[in-house]
Amino acid sequence: MAATVRYDEVETGQQIPAAEYPVRRANLVMYAGASGDFNPIHWNERFAKTVGLPDVIAHGMFTMAQGGRFVTDWAGDPGAVIDYGVRFSSMVVVPDDDQGTVITVSGVIEEKLEDKRVVVALTAKANDSRVLSKARAVVQLS
Repeated sequence: MAATVRYDEVETGQQIPAAEYPVRRANLVMYAGASGDFNPIHWNERFAKTVGLPDVIAHGMFTMAQGGRFVTDWAGDPGAVIDYGVRFSSMVVVPDDDQGTVITVSGVIEEKLEDKRVVVALTAKANDSRVLSKARAVVQLS
């Protein structure tokens, strides 16, 4: 596979439309099984509250993965992502109800590099808070 986005069709400052990723407790349990991270703050409300959290929170790496998913969906090829990094800036609180929460991710082409590569700056929010900061991906376009 190769990226479906063409380098000559993007410009610095170009916005990538936002995508929403619903998060429910079941998603956190599935992620715990896949990652091996069974810390009870990610699935047990009573425990989360006893350690001072407002409720169960999503795994940081789960949140980061949603940003990565956004970039790979946009590029059309997971192999097109050359580099990806974030800093965690806020928790994604996931209530135990039918709604859960939503992580909203958007992006902007921050820079065009040589060899048909671009830097994509991401914004990720949940519950009106920015949950990732300094989120950047370098993507190899076609």
